[in-house]
Amino acid sequence: MTTRRPRAEDFLELVERGRRGRLKLYIGFAAGVGKTFRMLEEAHALKLRGVDVVLGFIETHGRPETEALVAGLELVPRQRSTYRDVTVEEMDLDAVLARRPQVAIVDELAHTNLPVCRHRKRYQDVQELLAAGINVIGAFNVQHLESLNDLVERNTGVTVRETLPDSFLKNADQVVNLDLAVEDLHERLKAGKIYAPDKVPHALERFFTSDNLSTLRELALREVAESLDRATTGKQARAGEDPSQKGAGGAWGRVLVALSSQPPRAATLLRRGSRMAGRLNTDWFVVYVETPGEAPHLIDAEAQRHLLTNIEMAKELGAEVVRLRAKDPVAALLDFGRSHGVGHIIIGRSNQAKWRQRLGLTADARLLREGDGFDIHVVSFEAPHEEKRP
Repeated sequence: MTTRRPRAEDFLELVERGRRGRLKLYIGFAAGVGKTFRMLEEAHALKLRGVDVVLGFIETHGRPETEALVAGLELVPRQRSTYRDVTVEEMDLDAVLARRPQVAIVDELAHTNLPVCRHRKRYQDVQELLAAGINVIGAFNVQHLESLNDLVERNTGVTVRETLPDSFLKNADQVVNLDLAVEDLHERLKAGKIYAPDKVPHALERFFTSDNLSTLRELALREVAESLDRATTGKQARAGEDPSQKGAGGAWGRVLVALSSQPPRAATLLRRGSRMAGRLNTDWFVVYVETPGEAPHLIDAEAQRHLLTNIEMAKELGAEVVRLRAKDPVAALLDFGRSHGVGHIIIGRSNQAKWRQRLGLTADARLLREGDGFDIHVVSFEAPHEEKRP
């Protein structure tokens, strides 16, 4: 049997994880499935067992059943901030850090904070709590995962503005899916248990259609199943076993996303790479090859800005970003792939001149022709659906 040799970095990771707080996540497929309700129930159960638990941020949306569970639990007062003449209540991160409970309950993790806050997103607030050794129980809906953004829009017609990176979910210690039959969720909606009665007809016509909810429910079930697979493989690796010997995703090779300096829709490629790496439970790379004509002083400021934004997004999604310099980007990609155990290469369909495409001179055509031993995935960018908001 092949065993994996422990590395110094593995032990350091265990030490750091021991210092960090633990993260438990509740995932749902829509508002009203009971995420906040279940977190509050768990908070009461922990309190009965003598655990020091506080509510860092809870959003009840005025639902009586949920509001009733807030009673008897310590609630850290929210921070009131004014931005552009609008006063908004955010989680008081410093107050939670100063209180230093054993467990903090934090709702709506994909929320975007006001610009005056220390972190742009609430999940980043949670990361700081975890780094300080505070355990966190949090919740979000599956459509807020960054890698699912295009898939959700394509299948439901809904554009989700607030997202969080898949790497946040992958680092969770425990993931719980709150499932509910679509018919039962419709009954809760019609009974006024999710939104006010005047908002129900619009919700049923737009976001809460049976097809949309069925699609999102399937995504949530699949995501939690994949997170369990990742957790099992992680335990095998920490025990010194080689997951690839047991048919895990590592046997299929790593994933590489080819990024150009001016990609038409780089976010789509990055999400596709994140999803594929997650399903295969393997590492993935985002590789940008800088040709002589794409040196920083030769491309305009806007292209530079887009490139940096895409690189940052890739890191948030959990990729290892690599910048190479070469005259021939295709040869550089293939050389890197062969030396780093890559099995899958993802590239966008070329938008170069038609004559170059017909002659097979574009990067995607060359990868298909020269990439022996790799699975080449050429992504076609579909026109976005008409924007709808849940």
